[in-house]
Formats: sequence, structure tokens, C-alpha cells
Amino acid sequence: MKVLYLITGTGSMLIMTSYQSLDDNNFLQKLTAKGIEKFLAYNIPVEQAKKWYGNHFSIVEQDLMPSGDLRVLDYNGSRVFERLNFSKIDPPHIYDKAICADMPGHQDIYPPINAARSPL
Repeated sequence: MKVLYLITGTGSMLIMTSYQSLDDNNFLQKLTAKGIEKFLAYNIPVEQAKKWYGNHFSIVEQDLMPSGDLRVLDYNGSRVFERLNFSKIDPPHIYDKAICADMPGHQDIYPPINAARSPL
């Protein structure tokens, strides 16, 4: 199981997924079906999410299928954003369906950004 903070064009949210990889085509198709074709995804430690959400986390976790599933843990992305300490989580994974479609054979998920090289 993974907990991901997704930043999309329409906002951000915290999701729980049983997909093992962010480049799983079925995972990407589920997001595309929901209109998400471009995103930044931060892996959030599961234990941290459990602390933040307590019983709500347990309820969502019980509803999650063992494989090939995803559930929204928090639709309020600004609440998640305020809780995050970016220095304690890995850099994001980046996905852009339009760029990947233009580059046959190119990986759908870009490798995590090296924060030390970022001009920002």
C-alpha cells in the first residue's frame, strides 16, 4: 500500500493505493478516467498518514482492495499541504500523459527530481 499526495491541475488530494508502482498502466488509466493526465506525486509514509487521520485512515484502508485499487483519503489538498514537511519526504514523481504520448518508448513516470539541481 502507498499513500500519495497528488498535485494536479485542478487541485491536490491525498490518496491511498494498492498499486505497487506509479508507472503501472492500470493505475495511470484510473487517474486518466478521472481526468488526471498530469500530476506530481509525493510518497507519504504510511505511518505518518495513520497519525494524521487516525480512525478515518483505518476506515479507508479497510475499503481498499488488496491490489489494483485506489481511494481518496483526503479531498482537501490544502489541509494536506499544511501538514507536509517537504524536507522529510522524497522528491515528487512527475507524470504528463501528453509528453509521454509524443515520445514513443519513453517512460511514463519521470524519475524523482534531484532537489539539489533544481533552479527553484
